[in-house]
Parts: sequence; C-alpha cells; structure tokens
Amino acid sequence: MRAQRSKVIAAAFSVLLILGFSDVALAHGVTGKDALYIQSVSGPAIGPFLYLGAKHMVTGYDHLLFLFGVIFFLYRLKDVVQYVTLFTIGHSLTLLLGVLGGIRANPFIIDAIIGLSVAYKAFDNMDGFKCLFGFQPNTKIAVMVFGLFHGFGLATKLQEFTLPKNGLATNILSFNVGVELGQVIALTGVLIILSYWRRTPSFLRDAFVANTVLMGCGFLLVGYQLSGYLLSKA
Repeated sequence: MRAQRSKVIAAAFSVLLILGFSDVALAHGVTGKDALYIQSVSGPAIGPFLYLGAKHMVTGYDHLLFLFGVIFFLYRLKDVVQYVTLFTIGHSLTLLLGVLGGIRANPFIIDAIIGLSVAYKAFDNMDGFKCLFGFQPNTKIAVMVFGLFHGFGLATKLQEFTLPKNGLATNILSFNVGVELGQVIALTGVLIILSYWRRTPSFLRDAFVANTVLMGCGFLLVGYQLSGYLLSKA
C-alpha cells in the first residue's frame, strides 16, 4: 500500500514537472493586463507590485523547478532556509541591477542558462558529478550563481517595457519582495508534499525517476531557448 502511494506521488511530481515545462516559456514573462498595468502606473504602487511579484513566482515554473531540485534532499529546515536565502540574494541582486541599473543581456541566452540550472541540479541530485567525474561541485556557490541568472531572466523581460520613472525604485523593490513572498508560499506546499513522500519506503528509487524527468525538462528548455536565439539572428 505504501509502495503504491509512493508511486502515485512520484508520478504526480513527474506530471507536474512536464506540465511545468509546457508553460515554462511563458512563466518568465509579464503579459496581458499585468504588462499594461506596469507600463501605465505612475508613482509608488506597493500593494499591486507585491501581488505581481508573488504571482510571478507562484506561476514561474522555471524558478520552482530549480528550487524543487535544490530542496529535494534537504531534510533540515535550517538547510532549506540557507539554500533558499542564497538563491534569493542572487535573484534579488540581478533583478534590481537589471531594471534599475540598466544592465542588459540577451534574454534567450539567460533563459537557456536558467534551463541549464534545472538540469544541473537534477544531475547533482543523481550524484552524476561524483559518478562520472569523481568530484562534487560546491552546491551553495552553484545555487547562488544560478540565482543571479534567474533574477536576470525576469529583468530582461521587464526591460522590454517602457517603465514610468516616477516611483520606479519603490515599485521594483515591492515587486522583488512579492517574488520572495510567492517563493515562500510555493516552497511551503512543495515541502509538505516532499515530507510525506520521504516517509514512504521507495522514496529513493522514485526520486531517481523524478530527477531524471526534471533534468529532461531543463534540457528541453535549453534547446527551446537556443532555438529562439538562432531564429532571432536569422
């Protein structure tokens, strides 16, 4: 019975990962009414930008897939907080520098690196580096470095808009705080499910399958974004 429940949970995670990739090309963007709003608002709008930031993270499957890989084998809350904080520092830094500092990069390349971060963490969870290369990269450094690219990914999308200067700094800071609030909400749900799954006897076996799917999603995203880059240059 427990084995069956474990398989159901593993299958559910696999489906979520695949569905996550199916929407991941849109997960980073700001579209529709949200895009119209951020271009039209004049002056500080803390509440709305908090909401938009949280919404971005909760629907930002690229971020969530990476963080899912990061916390997959973290059993202590202290470790979860430490790694997520490193990601948050990196994410916040490049989001603010990109939008407020005007630092630019090709969005396709940045999003391809974000896809690579997902594949990297899944491969790391499968002990791929130890088995194939005989060494283990520093995971904390990797999480923070990839966090820089995740923040830059959103910054490149916001740079596509003409953002009103009046209240821009306040609004972007509010947006960033909203992103982190959304991250806490999303990770809480993931941790609850992971905690239940880990109590099943076949977790480690099913975990390999889940990380294989996760790595596949990451490489698919890399291919998708590189294709977009080549087409944009054609």
